[in-house]
Amino acid sequence: MKTVLFFLLALIWQSPAIAAQPLPDQRVPGGVAAVDSGLPATTMRPQAWFRGKRVLVIASGEPATWQALAGLPLGLQPGTHHLEFIGGNGKQRHAIEVKPHAYPEQRITIKNKRQVNPNPLDLERIGRERKLMDSAFRGWRDTDAPQWQFVLPVEGPRSSAFGLRRFFNDQPRKPHSGLDVAAPAGTPIQAPGAGVVVRTGEYFFNGNTVMIDHGQGLVTMYCHLQEIQVAEGQPVTVGDIIGQVGATGRATGPHLHWSVSLNDVRVDPDLFLVPQQPQ
Repeated sequence: MKTVLFFLLALIWQSPAIAAQPLPDQRVPGGVAAVDSGLPATTMRPQAWFRGKRVLVIASGEPATWQALAGLPLGLQPGTHHLEFIGGNGKQRHAIEVKPHAYPEQRITIKNKRQVNPNPLDLERIGRERKLMDSAFRGWRDTDAPQWQFVLPVEGPRSSAFGLRRFFNDQPRKPHSGLDVAAPAGTPIQAPGAGVVVRTGEYFFNGNTVMIDHGQGLVTMYCHLQEIQVAEGQPVTVGDIIGQVGATGRATGPHLHWSVSLNDVRVDPDLFLVPQQPQ
């Protein structure tokens, strides 16, 4: 009887109508917009689209309604943008007001000059690798209730925040698209949530890399690993070890670069972390 009761409680906890914390809603470039369709979660799940890309839709709230979770690009201009739901009563168009946000600068000195100014052969390799990573970021895997609440993949000081405007050897580069956590080489890295490993590889800038598809366009990436300990196509759950912290690729020391991508948009990983309980 106790086993049956535990099983029923587990089913209730996993229901898409249950959310342990409110959906993240930070409407700035690099943030996330949570948009409520107003449609009860007892109805068929609608589709949601933002800037031509399909967006994650999950049941949340009390009573539960279908809500979209849209990633806002770092390069998005502040102002009014629109998200569209399709389903239920036809089409709904919702305005998203994006506010400006200033990210600080970070200046890094790289000894390997090719990691700052790659040669022609490096650029060809970088282009091939970018296509592989882009195909994973742009993938769509239908899941009823994708796990969006994450634990930190590795414990340690945050060495670089998301969104930093970066300069390598005083040359401007793209903003920092993830969160860097410093940790000793060889430190185990855990999957922050359930998903499927969709890409592994050794890349010019990112070094040894793992990418996990959590469903509905939610993808996480782990870079600079000393060792990869999972394979493409492998299911993972929270806490599974996927690799070890390293300094491969463009890195000045051992650390984990962790990216979170929604609808092929890199967003602030901090928005997805489960709040730590006081000790």
